Amino acid sequence: MTRFLFIALPILFLASFGLAFLTGCETLSQVTAHNVSTHDEPRPYDPEADAAQDVSDVLAAARAEDKLALIVMGANWCHDSRGLAARFEKERFKSGILKDYYKLLYVDVGKKDKNIEIANRFGLETIEGTPTVFIVDKDGKVLNLDTAPTWRDAASRQEGDIAKYFEDYGIYSSK
Repeated sequence: MTRFLFIALPILFLASFGLAFLTGCETLSQVTAHNVSTHDEPRPYDPEADAAQDVSDVLAAARAEDKLALIVMGANWCHDSRGLAARFEKERFKSGILKDYYKLLYVDVGKKDKNIEIANRFGLETIEGTPTVFIVDKDGKVLNLDTAPTWRDAASRQEGDIAKYFEDYGIYSSK
């Protein structure tokens, strides 16, 4: 038995690194999350969209409806971008938090080299990770600039934590 483990463990170790390399993930836990969550996830990031016009439209719609604009900059190749979009498809978000407080827009960032002028408009020089999530009030002010670029682990965050984050901004802005 010891001999088997002596041979099997290094093979498993090397296989996990190979799988991580092939999927583009950095760790085995990301590989596992990636494999579990990539099927049937939405791919809402349209590479053909006129993102600048879409941002103007969502800001105007949010202002007209006295809501916040929720601008999610991500990519269909990114499991965290798709994972957050999948969460937003759940009833808790779709018929609750998002409907009550936000106008949602997905913006494609390509390989983090596209639509950078939108990130610049909202106070970031570059897209460090995907998704990057901006919550913008009716005056065009970003409310979450300090946490906007921290969503690159969105697929592994707890649903309750995500809900609380967006609900807290929504409740705060509606006062």
